[in-house]
Amino acid sequence: MADKKAATAAKGDQTDKKADKKPAQKKPGLFTRFKNFCGRVGKYFKDTKSELKKVVWPSKKQVRVNTITVLVVVLVAAVVLVVLDLIFGQAIHLMIGA
Repeated sequence: MADKKAATAAKGDQTDKKADKKPAQKKPGLFTRFKNFCGRVGKYFKDTKSELKKVVWPSKKQVRVNTITVLVVVLVAAVVLVVLDLIFGQAIHLMIGA
């Protein structure tokens, strides 16, 4: 009697496994994939164009002022680095005694 219960339980397990399987989905064809790709590329460019319309571009005066500010800061940083390099180089030269 225990053998019959085990046999029916094993059959029940097998049928449950078959029921769990999902039907295979068909892959889209090459033309459909290409069409989807082109649609995504087109959407990307449309979105990019709409975002660029929202940008507030600086005036020529603002660009000029910002450019001069950046150049001055870069020059000051370069001078500071050169001076620090000379100071530390001389300090190391004195410590070595060469």
